[in-house]
Amino acid sequence: VQLQASGGGLVQAGGSLRLSCAASRRTLGSYAMNWFRQAPGKEREFVASITWPGGWTSYADSVKDRFTISADSAKIMVYLQMNSLKPEDTAVYYCARRRGGSFDTWGQGTLVTVSS
Repeated sequence: VQLQASGGGLVQAGGSLRLSCAASRRTLGSYAMNWFRQAPGKEREFVASITWPGGWTSYADSVKDRFTISADSAKIMVYLQMNSLKPEDTAVYYCARRRGGSFDTWGQGTLVTVSS
């Protein structure tokens, strides 16, 4: 499977963006789709995940109550709705698939810039 992330851009603090991650085909079985981000000069960090079966979601404390991860019913598209954006949310955002305990597929990243 291939992943394609999109939806990044420039937004003012307090604004919103929705990122999308398109999979080239549906994954079967148990797996999780994740969003990570990497700010300039910092390590890549976990943002959010959604796990199947069940559709359970998990968030980093720094984005909880501001970001929402979701997916379409076909499980081809995964979204990250980002509200109340802060300058510290500025980063390249990546989607990644985790199966069997490892992240086996990564998207190319989309840049989010939040101005103060």
